[in-house]
Amino acid sequence: MSEPKPGQDGEQAHEATDAQASSLAKPSRRQLLMGGAVAASAIVSIRPALANTAASVLNCTIPVPDQGRSGNFVAPNGQLVPSGTPGAFPGAGRPFTGEQVKQALRGRPLPGTSYDQNQAYLNYIRRLQRGTSGFTCYASLQMPR
Repeated sequence: MSEPKPGQDGEQAHEATDAQASSLAKPSRRQLLMGGAVAASAIVSIRPALANTAASVLNCTIPVPDQGRSGNFVAPNGQLVPSGTPGAFPGAGRPFTGEQVKQALRGRPLPGTSYDQNQAYLNYIRRLQRGTSGFTCYASLQMPR
């Protein structure tokens, strides 16, 4: 509580403080309408953005391996190894879409792969790190909707 101002007794100062508090606690009609307009415009602008995000996640691509290391093979554990390494698989030749990877993470095979090749490619995708082609796509698949 504030100190009484010179020339005011304690009761008048208390009433002034109560009046200030009540004016702060009750927004005016205009403030409420402006707040509602801001909230409505935010909802209108966010919904299309979320729809575009969901569509772009399904259309993004993940190369296996990325273009900079396309001469390497993919080992069963997902690591890249020199081409010709026994037990490793050549690169996919074309990138997989976000939708294909999403389905593969749920148990369906990646298109054109054997069971072991599919597992190696999925292990590679799970190991993607920031700065690697396809990382952003894979990370967006992990985001809850």
